[in-house]
Amino acid sequence: MSAESRACWIEAPGRASIRVEPGRAPGAGEVLVRALHSGISRGTELLVFRGEVPASEFHRMRAPFQEGAFPAPVKYGYQSVGIVEQGPDAMRGRAVFCLHPHQTRYVVPAEAVHPLPEGLPPARAVLAANMETAVNALWDAAPRVGDRIAVVGGGVVGLLVAWLAGRLPGCEVELVDVQASRRAVADRLGVAFAKPQDARPGADLVLHASGQPQGLVTALRLAAFEATVVDLSWYGQREVPLPLGEAFHSQRLVLKSSQVGQVAAAQRGRWSHQRRLALALSLLRDPVLDLLVTDSAPFDRLPEVLAHLAAGAPDTLCQRIDYP
Repeated sequence: MSAESRACWIEAPGRASIRVEPGRAPGAGEVLVRALHSGISRGTELLVFRGEVPASEFHRMRAPFQEGAFPAPVKYGYQSVGIVEQGPDAMRGRAVFCLHPHQTRYVVPAEAVHPLPEGLPPARAVLAANMETAVNALWDAAPRVGDRIAVVGGGVVGLLVAWLAGRLPGCEVELVDVQASRRAVADRLGVAFAKPQDARPGADLVLHASGQPQGLVTALRLAAFEATVVDLSWYGQREVPLPLGEAFHSQRLVLKSSQVGQVAAAQRGRWSHQRRLALALSLLRDPVLDLLVTDSAPFDRLPEVLAHLAAGAPDTLCQRIDYP
């Protein structure tokens, strides 16, 4: 039998703890993974931590290996990187990514883990779910060669969207954020930067990823005639007032949602979730993306780290958790 494991549970809105859980040996077609790192989502995961998942979304927002139920107690998370310790010979010793909550060891079906491609360090692979979201958003947005693209919101997802869009031929990309400190990150990623009041209007395509209602208002303001605004943010229980009585109709704007739970419609006939995640992992091999992992902490401090992030921590991009 495998040794016991420890897992992070949200015990009540705003409060988490580490629980000891019994271990088990993997069965046929399963693997035992020892976690090396996990990442915290600054968007969805903190909404879950604060107990802000609407009752209507309790089923749809379940993570693949979640235990418990919303609002709490619940074991939640989906950015785990580890080493396969037991399982099929071809998998043993491989570094893998898994959509699993924060836990020191866990047993999952072998098809639920995704081997890291050569050249991707495990410590950077915690960005995989964020990169997958960014890829899906650009599939939904369908940018064209030469587009002027505005990305509103300089969190991890917004920065990855801007970085990917900036590599499209002829596209001019401007990252828009209220924090001037994001300029240095944008510079390293090769895209322009502006604060909302200084952002260039008339964008052919706008992607919004700030998580704040005012950010979506800014996104609508920056859109050109008959442009599309793609909203990646999820607001939980918050209401989002929008100025749809201003230029929204006369500009013939399109407001479109993007969410990573489903493969973008244009790709769905050919792309599976596994193929999309493999693409996301391959795109993370660029070392410049290390700058998005700004903070790290040991697993035992995870409950207090969640509380700290939920209270603000505006300078933190990706918070990595390291396992003993």
